[in-house]
Amino acid sequence: MDATASNASLPAAEPAPLQGGTLALLTVGLALGTFMEVLDTSIANVAVPTISGSLGVAASQGTWVISSYSVASAIAVPLTGWLARRVGEVRLFTLSVLLFTIASAACGFAHNFESLIAFRLVQGLVSGPMVPLSQTILMRSYPPAKRGLALGLWAMTVICAPIFGPVMGGYITDNFTWPWIFYINVPIGLFSAFCAYMLLRGRETQTMRQRIDVVGLVLLVTGVSCLQMMLDLGKDRDWFNSTFIVALAVIALVSIAFLLVWELTEKEPIVDLSLFKDRNFALGVVIISFGFMAFFGSVVIFPLWLQTVMGYTAGIAGLATAPVGLLALFLSPMIGKNMHRLNLRMVASFAFIVFAIVSFWNSTFTLDVPFDHVILPRLVQGIAVACFFVPMTTITLSSVSDERLASASGLSNFFRTLSGAIGTAISTTFWENDTIYHHAMLADTVNAYSANTNTYVNTLAGAGLSGDGLTAQLDQVVTSQAYMMATNDFFRISCAAFIVLAVLVWLTKPRKGAGPSLGH
Repeated sequence: MDATASNASLPAAEPAPLQGGTLALLTVGLALGTFMEVLDTSIANVAVPTISGSLGVAASQGTWVISSYSVASAIAVPLTGWLARRVGEVRLFTLSVLLFTIASAACGFAHNFESLIAFRLVQGLVSGPMVPLSQTILMRSYPPAKRGLALGLWAMTVICAPIFGPVMGGYITDNFTWPWIFYINVPIGLFSAFCAYMLLRGRETQTMRQRIDVVGLVLLVTGVSCLQMMLDLGKDRDWFNSTFIVALAVIALVSIAFLLVWELTEKEPIVDLSLFKDRNFALGVVIISFGFMAFFGSVVIFPLWLQTVMGYTAGIAGLATAPVGLLALFLSPMIGKNMHRLNLRMVASFAFIVFAIVSFWNSTFTLDVPFDHVILPRLVQGIAVACFFVPMTTITLSSVSDERLASASGLSNFFRTLSGAIGTAISTTFWENDTIYHHAMLADTVNAYSANTNTYVNTLAGAGLSGDGLTAQLDQVVTSQAYMMATNDFFRISCAAFIVLAVLVWLTKPRKGAGPSLGH
């Protein structure tokens, strides 16, 4: 990528790695900033009904609290590399965190629904560079031998934040008022920005005076925003039976197609698509994207099943889901620290096999599964989460040069985030449609000629049920069984997908002993 003059009078040499307490404090500050941003993608989800009621809008309108943030963030993430070259990585990260903190406070103070959506849009737009730049800055600040540990610590926050988000959001909403899901960002954001500013002064990256790729920017904003809105709103509007969803899909498809052609021929593209010429980066992005798609599908379906079918409260469902973060929290730094000793493809393939085993395990559940049996697979899944994300991120970035690291990190994080949205949309739609199919099939077997039906009806009659009450009870049983069968089908499909990914990993070619080093 060409650039004209450099604004920065910084030396070309890489600054010396940080050491001791300074490095530890920076790690905590960057990790908290990352955790805060990723947390905001999920913490508001459980508060939507409360927010909608408080501001006097319908629950369907309340979902824009989530959609506005995700659309704005999806647009901003792939711009990270271009913005970092213009502003500098440290300056951009610090500014993003401060603006995110201010926008969070504004969301809490919002006096009506319109102002809340406007502040959520701002919050999403300024959040884009935070996650990829925290990864890049952290890796630059660690000694080369410990950059695997840096990546493990970073991955720990990215993995655990969306898991704990609904639990924290539910607790805050139940015990405080909904604005506090935004207010808690203020002290965290100020601390993160302070650490970045104070500890990284004099370590700014070189900047370049590049012209703005206006055409690419317009195509990116249009295509990504329409795609994200389609994914967020599609299920509620019956997908392609809605004219609005069809229009969003067409605009997204045309815009992204033109964006690809334009960026591949532009001298100073706003998104560096030439990164996909690198085999490890291209395959790594594909594997991480499909891995997150399958993983986030289970993150969404699992609590839905617990609440819809098993009768768990939101709080208990959150507790049943949370154990996946325990082993991931413990193992991610350990794997990162020993990255140079490990066969990355072997570790990642092992992760997908564990994912497949857990998915198959979940597919054997029945309506009378006890709580401790529900938790155990989630605990085991934490092993897979740690062994998947850190090695695959290392493989993806293993042959990316220093000056392109911010662009590569931004682009890979964009596809990871987008794949999570796609996984959520596909899994929930499949789950509901498959439930309808199984309900119809089961309903056909409930008739006067079925011995099982007659036995159950006689049992209900003996309990005093008759007429509409008896019919409602039969329908409830059929519905519960249909949801259970759809849940089992979903996890069986997930099992097959993870097995395919376990094989696909071996198409990558990381260097022997490769770690997330810089400047290849």
